[in-house]
Amino acid sequence: MYNNNGSSSTPSSSSSSSEAGDMKSALFSPGEPLRQPRTTPPASDGGAESRSPIPSGHNSSSAVDALVKNSKLSAAAPEFVPGNYASFQDDVYSDGSEDYYPETSLADFVQDFVSHLNSSPGSFESEIDYITDMLNSCVTTEEILQELVELIYVQSTSIPNFAYTGARLCNHLSHHIRLSPASGNFRQLLLQRCQTQFEQREQAVRGDPGTQKRFHYYVLFLGELYLNLEIKSRKDTPGRANVLLGALKELLNTLFSHADDPNLMCAVKLLKLSGSILDDTWKEKGQSDMDEIIKKIEDVLLDVKCSRDVKQMLLKLVELQSSNWGRVHTASVSSDATPDNDPNYFMNEPTFYTADGTPFTAADPEYSDKYQEILDREDYFPDAYEENGNDL
Repeated sequence: MYNNNGSSSTPSSSSSSSEAGDMKSALFSPGEPLRQPRTTPPASDGGAESRSPIPSGHNSSSAVDALVKNSKLSAAAPEFVPGNYASFQDDVYSDGSEDYYPETSLADFVQDFVSHLNSSPGSFESEIDYITDMLNSCVTTEEILQELVELIYVQSTSIPNFAYTGARLCNHLSHHIRLSPASGNFRQLLLQRCQTQFEQREQAVRGDPGTQKRFHYYVLFLGELYLNLEIKSRKDTPGRANVLLGALKELLNTLFSHADDPNLMCAVKLLKLSGSILDDTWKEKGQSDMDEIIKKIEDVLLDVKCSRDVKQMLLKLVELQSSNWGRVHTASVSSDATPDNDPNYFMNEPTFYTADGTPFTAADPEYSDKYQEILDREDYFPDAYEENGNDL
């Protein structure tokens, strides 16, 4: 055999013992006691057997110790997060930086969190406080506040199906953005921006398809803003922005005055969204504005040559309004509700099935007999537990 420096050497019992000892020292920690091998290991010749991580002469306990020593698992490993979980905060700090804004502009940050909320609207409640804190840390001047309002307005009126989340976002920021310069706070600047677009409604409603589409997004966003924007009154109770009430009526008049299919469809969507609230508010004020709007719809159905689908939408809308927007008047006191005076009495009752598969609810005249039949069939009362004691 040859040693490391290439010279020839003759194997002996002493050299075999030395090599075996070195191999054990390399495989086990110095402070760990070793068990005596059952058989004397053969002299190592540097072959495959000597490179095995588990010596053949040792028991299973030593093998486990060797595996533990060579394992890459660590108690100090970071917290495990499922692969399908996405957090906006994780996205912001994915580069390991301590501060976001020295490397990213306000426009990029707004676009990032709007995109995140649009793709994961259910994360709004868990992310909004973090987003607000980040915005408060950078919105330090009047110019930056105006830029923020413009960015959020553009995003809310250009992304399909983002109007509702955008309105919720605007409501939250209107109460939590701390900077309030002389030109106006977040809410005031937002309403001023909406007013600017409102004044251009006549040009927008007659514009090219792209201009009309952006105008329709604006109309639906304004409807969501009316439903979601809270303004505290003198009594410190939140209420809706009544300044938007008149604007929505004028926008509806504008859409019906230029009654092509896209404008009519936008008007229908707005009324389905906010018609019941608008109707209630106008009635509380003693105004008949909704009756005037329904009259405009009837005139459109008689005079305008719109598509059959749009006419069906308008007819359904008139029927919806005549049925109190699909709402059912329930008993004034819930405890006084009975099957005779409350059509929703059995609405939330569970559905059961008889032995032959026939469904029935509490509204069924034979409910008691059928339900008792189920209890008897399932042998419910004598034994409600499995053999191992767990609840069925």
